[in-house]
Amino acid sequence: MAAHTIAVVAFDGISPFLLSIPCGVFGEDRSAAGVPRFDLRICGVQSGPLPTSSGFSIVAPYGLEGMIDADTIIVPGWHDPRISPPESLLEALCVAHERGACLVGLCLGAFVLAAAGILNGRPATTHWLWAEEFGRRYPRIRVNPEVLYVDDGDVLTSAGVAAGIDCCLHLMRKWHGAEIASRVARRMVVPPHRQGGQAQYAELSLSVRGDGERISAVLDWTRLHLDHSLDVDMLAEQARMSRRTFTRRFRAVTGTTVSNWLRHERLAMAQRLLESTDQSIEWIAARAGFGSSVSLRQQFREVLHISPLAFRRNFRGQTAR
Repeated sequence: MAAHTIAVVAFDGISPFLLSIPCGVFGEDRSAAGVPRFDLRICGVQSGPLPTSSGFSIVAPYGLEGMIDADTIIVPGWHDPRISPPESLLEALCVAHERGACLVGLCLGAFVLAAAGILNGRPATTHWLWAEEFGRRYPRIRVNPEVLYVDDGDVLTSAGVAAGIDCCLHLMRKWHGAEIASRVARRMVVPPHRQGGQAQYAELSLSVRGDGERISAVLDWTRLHLDHSLDVDMLAEQARMSRRTFTRRFRAVTGTTVSNWLRHERLAMAQRLLESTDQSIEWIAARAGFGSSVSLRQQFREVLHISPLAFRRNFRGQTAR
């Protein structure tokens, strides 16, 4: 039986880390452990040395012709989502997709698949930092900025950087089962499947727009008193405004409601405390203003899709209390 052929696209300005992800999952010979071998090809968009984002160059042994008979094609990122990929790459991806190849966009590689029109009408994800721009530029795509990866059958996309490992291990699991994927994960010293989504990694604090000096002062005061019972009336009084005027000005400055802003600020504080302290979940819940550990866990599940303990384990690498 012929080995599954995987073509990995390399380009000027590629991230060596992102390039290494499919190489690490599919390019190593683990046949002694019962892992099937793959025919992995690195295919350069242009010939000659390709500068990477880390200051050194690589030489791809294949050009785009290496994609012609590939079963799977992986685009491991893109150097700048504001720059359109070359037509030669977009055309090669469309031809491959039409003949039945599986296409994978890791991190900003989703922008390349989108530019080729392959994601139109499909669900997809990308790095959380660019998710809003992704949806604005390609409104026909159903963008999900919270998950680590999206599997839509013959097209897959993943979130930022390390989520590419999750996506590639998912492919290994899909093709050869959970046990084989677990063997590869163990040898890479990574979990075979991470809990939660990329929402846990996004910067939660909501930005302040415009001048709004009085509102900004209230926001600063509120961040210092998140462990208090806070409501719109209390904050309006702090701003020396009527409730109606305050809520209108607050939304104009922050772009959201008071309750939503408070929830995100409390979650951001809880995240920082989970990362930087060994305090109990109960203590963190009280300090961040959730009142109880039950409420804290509920908010983590609803917004971040992960438990506080799992979040701490992911970011502290130690046994959570």
